[in-house]
Amino acid sequence: MVFLCWSRPSPQEQKACIERAGSFNYNSKFRGATANPSSCLQEDKGGISQEGFLLNHARILVGSGVGTYEKGKKALQNWRHFGLNWAFVDSSTPVHPGVKFCVCAKEFLPWVVLPLQIVYVNENRDTNKGRTCFSFGSGTLQGHLLAGEERFSIEMDSNSQVWYEILSFSKPAHILSFLSYPYIILRQKYFAHQSTNAVKKYLTPTHS
Repeated sequence: MVFLCWSRPSPQEQKACIERAGSFNYNSKFRGATANPSSCLQEDKGGISQEGFLLNHARILVGSGVGTYEKGKKALQNWRHFGLNWAFVDSSTPVHPGVKFCVCAKEFLPWVVLPLQIVYVNENRDTNKGRTCFSFGSGTLQGHLLAGEERFSIEMDSNSQVWYEILSFSKPAHILSFLSYPYIILRQKYFAHQSTNAVKKYLTPTHS
């Protein structure tokens, strides 16, 4: 089952995709794994690589200060990190655990509609170390071309520097993704670059 649209997917088409999508399509023992520090996944403490998943990680400095952090948090809550001309999420989608949504991506001629569900939403404030982090992770559902999980986070470190981070693990879940996986890996890296630019643009002082 693959969800395709020949034009930009409408809210109704996205809703239909969610209604037809099944449950998570990856093992429950990995559910919420991206809530751990990236180092844990990189060291493969949970055995993710043994199950055939590949890790994708990007962490980029996007500014500094409490104001930038709060604005970055708002950017994630409003899906500004998906504000691309070739990929988007309905900006009215609430960022709450259990919410199902679609990532719509333009690939060659058709749009691909990919169903996911938010697994967790976290905000950790360490007043002693001056660190604050907001993050949420989403898992793939039946009908997604990949199986896995992805976390987006905005963090202010002890030096008041603000970082945007993408962390995910995935593997092919459909014959199309098996055949095109090298291309998908390149697209994941391209998305990280484009998504970072979208966040930086939103954080610029000239943004209204």
